[in-house]
Amino acid sequence: MMSRTSALLMTAFAACVVLTPPRAQAQWWSSKPADFEDCADRAEKAATKEEKASKLAECNSKFAGRRKVGGGYTYFDFMQNRHFDIAGPNPTPEEQKKIDEQYIVYLDQERRSTIAAAFTAKQQQVQQASLKSGVEKVPVPRESPARQQAATSDLRSGDLRSRTRATHCAKDSFSCEWPRLSEGIKDIKKLFSPSPNKAKRS
Repeated sequence: MMSRTSALLMTAFAACVVLTPPRAQAQWWSSKPADFEDCADRAEKAATKEEKASKLAECNSKFAGRRKVGGGYTYFDFMQNRHFDIAGPNPTPEEQKKIDEQYIVYLDQERRSTIAAAFTAKQQQVQQASLKSGVEKVPVPRESPARQQAATSDLRSGDLRSRTRATHCAKDSFSCEWPRLSEGIKDIKKLFSPSPNKAKRS
C-alpha cells in the first residue's frame, strides 16, 4: 500500500515538473542581476533590438551606480556634472543625502559666479560708456574759413616762387635750398600763428 502511494506521489511530482512551462523554470532558477553591468550583459543576449533596448532601459532605471575598475561603484549626478563614490549599485539614503547637500553647495557657487559675471559685465559697460563720453567731450580745434584761404594762398604763392627758383638753381646747392627751407618754415609759422585781424580784435 505504501509503495503504491509513494509511487503515485512521485509520478504526480514528475508530471508537475515536466508540465511546468520552461519560462517559469528559467525565472525560478535564474537570480536577479547584481548591478547595472550584470543586467546589461543579460540584456545583450536579447533576441531582438527592441527587446534589448527595453531591457537596457529597465537596467538603467533599476541601477543608478556604475561599477568602478578598482572595485566599488560610482554615481554620476548630471545636475552637478560630477561623479560620487557609493558603496553599492544604488546610493544609500545617507549617500543620497550627501549628494543632495553637495548639490545645494553647487547651486550656491553657481549663483555667486553668475552674480560676479554680471557685476563684471556691468563694470565694463560703465567703463566703455565713460571712455566714449570722454572722447566726445574733447573739442576738435577748427580754423576759420578766412584763415584757411589765407594759408592756402600763401602756400600757392610760395610754391610758385620755389618752382621759379628751382628752374634757375643748380641741384643740391645750398644757395637754392636755403630759401626753399626758410619759406617752408614761414608757411608753417603762418598756419599756427593767429592772423593779424584776430590779434587786433582781442
